[in-house]
Amino acid sequence: MRGMKRLAAAIFLLSGFLATTPVFADAYPSRPIRLLHGFAAGGAADTLSRIIADGLSKKLGQPIIVEAKPGAGGNIAADAVAKAAPDGYTLGLVTGAHAISAATYKSLAYRPAESFEMISTLVYYALVIAVRSDYPAKSLSELIAMAKAKPGSLSFGSVGFGSTHHLAGELLNATAGVEIVHVPYRGDSQSTTALLGGDVPIVVGTPVLLAPQIQSGAIRGLAVTSPKRTALLPDVPTVQEAGIKGYDVRTWAGLLAPKGTPPAIIAALNAATLDALADPELKQRLETAVGGEVRGSSPEEMKKLIETEIAKWTGVVERAKIPKI
Repeated sequence: MRGMKRLAAAIFLLSGFLATTPVFADAYPSRPIRLLHGFAAGGAADTLSRIIADGLSKKLGQPIIVEAKPGAGGNIAADAVAKAAPDGYTLGLVTGAHAISAATYKSLAYRPAESFEMISTLVYYALVIAVRSDYPAKSLSELIAMAKAKPGSLSFGSVGFGSTHHLAGELLNATAGVEIVHVPYRGDSQSTTALLGGDVPIVVGTPVLLAPQIQSGAIRGLAVTSPKRTALLPDVPTVQEAGIKGYDVRTWAGLLAPKGTPPAIIAALNAATLDALADPELKQRLETAVGGEVRGSSPEEMKKLIETEIAKWTGVVERAKIPKI
């Protein structure tokens, strides 16, 4: 009931705005909406985008078309959103990599916090460090010992440079005192395929995509990056359990729109998003998709999250002496 009242209030606000603004003559939304994300089709971001698009479509009464624009850790899609017309018909789903980009790139065509109107966060989730089942290291401690014995001889794959997966591996390097070389791929599916094919010995991936391979015995999960074990992989210990104290990496996903999108449209989108997240079936689908926790927010809370994450990862990049590109 509270969600419906919130949505109704936002629509009322929007209707008043539209009535006095000629450029928005039609009630919003009056046509399909594009939802862009920056990672490969079939990956976690793609799955999350399609789930929330389904929920929002039902709330807003218009189709929401998901479009993947993979590359550069999500920057290609973010740039496309930043440059889109601020009319509410182009939205973006971003992950924790959105904030990391500010720390890992010398320059961006947009500003991660200032070039967008935030809508709401959606979900938070951990990552998993994994190897192929026939790999000599049976635990994260053994892997670290191998890396220390031969600095620079091991490599790990991720969904791309500047992704949370990438920085999770770099933070492991810094905190464990090792040098495992990063190899970027264009999405979880490609990095997992590379691991299975022997192109890289280690991968930092999304648990839900690696879980079937872990459960089948093809891949061994060495550790999850959150302080607590994930319900999706209850038998996989945490990095902290392996003796690396204070290690904590959790990523997130959220929705945003181009800067200048009218406040009434942002309010309507926020209300529709929070209403969709309150639906038990959709909530379960999102949490199952990434083995995480659904958590919506206000636009202001999401902007604060991104600003905080930028500061955090800038510190990590500087301490680890990661060269910017």
